This record gives sequence, structure tokens and C-alpha cells, in this order.
Amino acid sequence: MDHDSSTIYVNTKGIPEHSYDAIVIGSGISGGWAAKELCELGMKTLVLERGRPVEHIKDYPTATLDPWQLKHRGEVTQQIRRQNPLISKAAGYGEDNMHFFVKDGDHPYVQEKPFEWIRGYQVGGKSLTWGRCTQRWSDFEFRGPQRFSYGWDWPIRYADVAPWYSYVEKFIGVCGNKDGLESMPDGEFLPPFELNCVERHLKESFLKNYGNRHLVHARWAHLTKPNPVHLKQGRGQCQARNLCMRGCPYGGYFSSNASTLPWAAKTGNLTVRPFSVAHSIIYDEQKERATGVRVVDAETKHVTEYFASIVFVNGSTLNSNLILLNSKSRRFPDGLGNDSGILGKYICFHNYRGWISAQIERFLDGYIYGRNPTDAIIANYRNLHKQDTDFSGGYTTYMSAYRPRSNGVECPDQIGGEFKDSMTEPGGWHIYAYLQGETIPKENNHVRLSADKKDAWGIPLLVTSVGYDNNDEKLLKDFFEQTGEMLDKAGAEHIEHSDSKQAPGLDIHEMGGCRMGTDPKTSMLDLNNALHHCRNVFVTDGACMASTGNQSPSILYMTLTARAAHYAVNALKKGDI
Repeated sequence: MDHDSSTIYVNTKGIPEHSYDAIVIGSGISGGWAAKELCELGMKTLVLERGRPVEHIKDYPTATLDPWQLKHRGEVTQQIRRQNPLISKAAGYGEDNMHFFVKDGDHPYVQEKPFEWIRGYQVGGKSLTWGRCTQRWSDFEFRGPQRFSYGWDWPIRYADVAPWYSYVEKFIGVCGNKDGLESMPDGEFLPPFELNCVERHLKESFLKNYGNRHLVHARWAHLTKPNPVHLKQGRGQCQARNLCMRGCPYGGYFSSNASTLPWAAKTGNLTVRPFSVAHSIIYDEQKERATGVRVVDAETKHVTEYFASIVFVNGSTLNSNLILLNSKSRRFPDGLGNDSGILGKYICFHNYRGWISAQIERFLDGYIYGRNPTDAIIANYRNLHKQDTDFSGGYTTYMSAYRPRSNGVECPDQIGGEFKDSMTEPGGWHIYAYLQGETIPKENNHVRLSADKKDAWGIPLLVTSVGYDNNDEKLLKDFFEQTGEMLDKAGAEHIEHSDSKQAPGLDIHEMGGCRMGTDPKTSMLDLNNALHHCRNVFVTDGACMASTGNQSPSILYMTLTARAAHYAVNALKKGDI
């Protein structure tokens, strides 16, 4: 093994005490699922988490606070923004949940091109702060890159993962409606949050004017009507508080902390080790397989090793790439399993730059109830059966309507009793829409290890070199034109659009670098998410993605993880890995 022996503590006498059947790197959305499945299948499983422990309910300090109980009413101070100019841009980041996000200064990286890497280092990872949207991929997304020559063919199709989607949906709880759409397959749904009167109007208008543009309930990981399996998890009905990113004490939305990790713990097979920074995966050249994971204690900086027959890499896309790149040996001098030379390359993301606002001067006799934590969605209608635009890929459009409080325009001083009274009345209806666009994997969009800079744990810093291209600009332009036109035909007014010009990464949907494929010369993983050249290592987080599609990816990570875990255990029992 190529490493500096002066800094590595190798367990020799302590190997039995440090040995498990399986090791999972990361405790977030996919890592939690790996833990659940492996433990249920009888595997003594160690979950390595680089961050602090977070226990469901107990460690949600702001979950039930009222605005006036927060020192700055939930707002982030200028001092915090100056200290954390990157992470403070993250969606939902606020005074009430900043403890679930990293601090910029604690976790540096090198931006060769602007890339805003959003991270949450704690048990549960970003499952505590994710957006919770859970549309299924369709075959249009699995087949599109190969059909229209803008990427590589996936080694799987929708039929391969459809039953695993159902398996995951039933356990996590997904609300939605069966709409029969080709581009957004139906699933196992709990009742949806209802569309309001303006959203229903938009839905009818889009169908009348276009025929194939469907505004529907998006699918969300919220328990609108819990089933027995959810109650067995100790979770309850979503209370529509829309305070999800504080951690939900009711378990109303899915997180590793509320669901998969406690479920795994009940088997008696789970060990979670927080403050454990994965340094690298240990490769045995004689056995031609991985034997464990080298770990740096986040607090003491002590280095130790843990051993297992199976390793699941679920550190979140960029960290998973970093760990694999840093897993060097004589057999793999460029990173574990990296004979193809593509590890860390073809990083992609979702295009979130487009935003539209509008108003509609109708429906003033209708209002909204509660704090609906979900948006509606227009399913992708671009480049499905044929290439019908001058750009590749498609896009999802999130769209909803709401009535804010009156803005008190009749009270120009914005102060006094009259102004306060005006704020008790609803204003007119507002509409918003935003883009989630597919991006094209490109070799020059990559991450790599710094040659001369290391972090506090002696691990090379990650260098990010990821940017937009002309395809992204064309797709954005189409979103603005088509969505604006649709709203205009629906009778909306004051339609305005804006390009946030945000750097990649702020979408928090980074993908790729260790993609699945059929050919070991052009991919890292096989159809079961195992490394082609190290068969007992599985990568099932966003790093495994061969393309981005246009749907939110988290439920696909969970689905691929559950599928891979069952394959891994069966293959181990058969002696195939």
C-alpha cells in the first residue's frame, strides 16, 4: 500500500475489533438507505460519518421555536454572511438551521471555476435539509443521452428500477397524484396537498392551449396520511408547518435520522461512528478487492482502519469522488478502480438559473390554508419522442401561486396602526416558477485532488472546475420564452423573469464523476453500481450518475442504493465478490 507509514496507524492486533460485514461511508439520504438494507439483510454494518451526531427530535433545537424566540427573527446577520459568503447562499439557510450546514472556513476547497459546494456534515447529512421532491425518472431520461447523442447510454432502464422505486416510496412516504404522464411515471402515493384555485386555473389553461403541458402535483416525501409502516418508524403526519429544514419533530418528512437509521438500529446490526473522516479505501492487491476504509478522527486526527467484505461509498457526490481519487495504490495509482481515467470527470449539475414571477387579477374570493410545504410542477415536455429544440435534454418547471399579506401600498409610510391593519388582509395572487434543467456531462467539467494543498485532516483539497455551456444558455432561454407565453395565455400580468447567474453547485444537485456504464473503458461502475475493477465497492450516491435527467435525483439515489445492497449481499453469499 502506498502511504506514509509515519502517519498511519494500522490495526494489527485490533483487526477483529475493527471488522464488520459492511462499511457505509456517509449517513445521508443514500448512506441511510445502505445502512437500512444491509442491516436488515443480516450484515453487521459500520456507518462512518465525518460530522457530529444528530439524534432525531433531541437534536433539533429550533424545531418548535416561534419567530420572536429567534434573536434575529430567523434572519442571517451580516457578520455571519461575511464569515460564510458561500454557504449562506444555500436554499433555506437561515438563523434557525445554520447548525445543519458547514462553515466556509472549516472546510476549504479550491475553485478553479466558481462552484458553490453546499455541505452538511452531521449524522443524517443533507437529508435534514433536502428539498424533498421525489419524481421518478422515465425511460426518456435513461435513454435520452444515447438516443440524441449527448452522452453515454445507461446500463439500466426504467423497468430495472421501477419495482425498487415502489419499494422505497412505500417506506419513506411520498404524496402525489397518479397522472398517467409518460415523462413522469406514477408511483406509490399518499394523498397530495391540493392545488389552490389559481393553480387549478393554470392547469386547465395549459392543457387547453397546448394539450401536452401538464401542471400537476409534484411528488414529495411528506406523510400526508401515514401508513402503518410509517407509524412503526415512529413518524407522524406532516403538520404543514413548512419549517422542514429545522428538522421535523413529527417525522412528517423523510430523513435518515427519522427513518432509515433508527430502523437499521432496531436490527442490532448497526454501528454509527461520527467524527470519522474517510481518508481512503484500502485495496489488497493479492485479494484484488477492497478490505476496508482508512479513517481520520475529526477531533483527535488519529488515523485508524476498519475492515469489511463490502464497502458502500455514499459521501455525497464530490466527497465520494475525493475519497476514490485519494484511494491510491500500486494497482490504482490514479484512484481506486480508475483504469478508465475518467474518475472525477464529467461532473454535472442542474440548471437552476431561471426564475419567473407574475400576478393574476382574479380569484380574490379564494385563499390558501396552512403552509403547504410543496410546489406544483410542469412535467418536462421538451425532447421526449424526438429532438424538438436547438438544445439537448429537458427541464422541469416548478410553479405555484400564493396570496401574500397586503403590502400596505395605501400606507406609504409603512408604519402605524393603519399599516398594521392592512397587513391582516390578503393581497392579490402571485405566481412564481423556477427552472430545473438538465445539463450535459462534459469531460472538462471535473474535480481533482490538489497537488499541494491539504485540509486539517491531511487529505488533499478538492479542486472544482465546473461551468456552464451554450446548451445551458439555450435551455434557459427556452424556459423563459415558453413559461412566459404559457402564463400570458392564462391571463397573468406583470410577468417578469430573471437569470440568477448563480454558479454551479448552488443547485445542490451535483452528479457524476464515477458513472455507471456497460464498458469499463468508459465508465467506473457496472449496472449494479459496483466498481468494474474492484467488485466489492459500491457507489450509489450522485457520483454514480451517467446523466442528470431533469427530475430531482435523490429518490433515484435511494432506489439504486436499495437495489445495489440486495445485489451485494447475494453476490457475497455466492462468492461472486
